Amino acid sequence: MSMYFGEIAALLTAVFWTVTSMSFESAGKKVGSLSVNLIRLIIAFFIYGIVNYFRRGLFLPLDAGTESWLWLALSGLVGFVVGDLLLFQAYVVIGARISMLIMALAPPITAFASWILLDEVLSPMKLVGMVVTLTGISIVILKREKKEEDSKKRRKITTNYSIPGLLLAFGGAVGQGVGLVLSKKGMGEYDAFAASHIRVITGMVGFAIILLFAKRYGKLWKAIQHKSAMKRIALGSLFGPFLGVSFSLLAVQNTQAGIAATIMSIVPVLIIAPAILFFHEKVNWKEIIGAVITVGGVAIFFL
Repeated sequence: MSMYFGEIAALLTAVFWTVTSMSFESAGKKVGSLSVNLIRLIIAFFIYGIVNYFRRGLFLPLDAGTESWLWLALSGLVGFVVGDLLLFQAYVVIGARISMLIMALAPPITAFASWILLDEVLSPMKLVGMVVTLTGISIVILKREKKEEDSKKRRKITTNYSIPGLLLAFGGAVGQGVGLVLSKKGMGEYDAFAASHIRVITGMVGFAIILLFAKRYGKLWKAIQHKSAMKRIALGSLFGPFLGVSFSLLAVQNTQAGIAATIMSIVPVLIIAPAILFFHEKVNWKEIIGAVITVGGVAIFFL
């Protein structure tokens, strides 16, 4: 079991992200994605501070070296500020289920970034797993449409979903993939929970600056007063910026970044049942088959 510690941590991360994506989709539709982003990081900041104080005797990660701070801070800006800003808006536009399916593109992005920054090389079998994962995503989001043109029937590849929404989710995947690699480079043997705290601090500052220049503090105050949204943000903050991010760093610390990212990408399958139960979404067989194939690609990583 210990030889798969990184993979198991990645699997738990997928479970945590399923909970947080549903929570933040609901909250984002009530009070806006920008407010949700900052509030959840403020909540996560205090959770990390308290947990790390009892674990390590430090409320703030002041024992991290300058190089670790630089790389982890950059990771926080790329992963939280850029990636999550785009992802949370995608939740609002196309929903958490399809957004998290597009987020399964994070593994090849992570693998490419880790090849450039960390010199990690994936085996042929791992590359096959990535191809299968991407195939599953394509089955869900793409469709062939008949079109009459000049008295001839032509088939055209199109999609049922909002193109801007898909692009927002893709931007989130890029942010997550590159952010993971930057985290691994900056973390080394440093404590994963303390490293996550650095990322949260940077993300919190980044979103505060965005809110300042966008002059959205009025909406932030209204969001704080929205009890229903705050409950969802609090739940999402526990399972996302705290448990999800920490376990994702444990995963990349104990296995290759590309492998960890691919296992985390099974959220699209895990999210199907709660999307039907809580949001009453209609899911067709093609989407279920595509999601299962996506998981099959993840399973190949254990062979």
